[in-house]
Amino acid sequence: MSLFGLHTSNPAFSNYFWKRSSSNRTRSKMTLSGVIVKSIFCLLLVALSAAYTWKLFFDGIDIQWYTTGGIIVALVCSIVISVRREWAMPLTLIYAVAKGLFVGGFSAYIHKSFPYLPFQAVIVTLLTFLVMLLLYMTRIIKVTQKFRSVVVTVISVIFLIYITAFVLRFFDIHFSFLWDSSWFAIAFNVVVAIFASLSLLLDFDFMDRYIGRAKKQYEWFATWGLLVTIIWLYVEVLRLLKKLAI
Repeated sequence: MSLFGLHTSNPAFSNYFWKRSSSNRTRSKMTLSGVIVKSIFCLLLVALSAAYTWKLFFDGIDIQWYTTGGIIVALVCSIVISVRREWAMPLTLIYAVAKGLFVGGFSAYIHKSFPYLPFQAVIVTLLTFLVMLLLYMTRIIKVTQKFRSVVVTVISVIFLIYITAFVLRFFDIHFSFLWDSSWFAIAFNVVVAIFASLSLLLDFDFMDRYIGRAKKQYEWFATWGLLVTIIWLYVEVLRLLKKLAI
């Protein structure tokens, strides 16, 4: 069954994972239903672990180590999955729990100052996902090679900025436009949210080409990739709503 595509900015969907998928065609293949079931299950894990840190925060418990530890563990899982693809299943589950701890803490901090803003971000993220899926299925937006190149280039620059900012924070150097509510900061956040949304199109396009062709085990890679994009989109939407609220 074909529904999604090939090249994507998401590191979970690089050719590294799929280069051997054409061999041994007698084995069970990747299916759309398999990716959907695994994705829903992992999103439930994200929601449960997020609810846990949310509850801890409003019970008056310091959750800094939960949120920081969550993002670090999630990053480590992503790196290991990139080099040990046979570990994708357990590491994707760990990634979901770890990223949920981060998302729950991050959302709780914002909810305290701006009530119900995280719930609005969830709705916006869901609507964005559905709109991007509709745009892809109806081919209103076609994922061409030029389209992929532009999106991949911009997203690479965005992640380079984020990684640089993360490292420099240890030296007490801050990129103010990432966190303040100036018009430039809002404009930057809008651009990032837009390209996070466009990344979904690339992920759909990549999956479209490998459903029915890749090995069954690669459903976990696809699931991990969707989690990376969806959670990134949610965080960017929440940050944007917070800046607009300020």
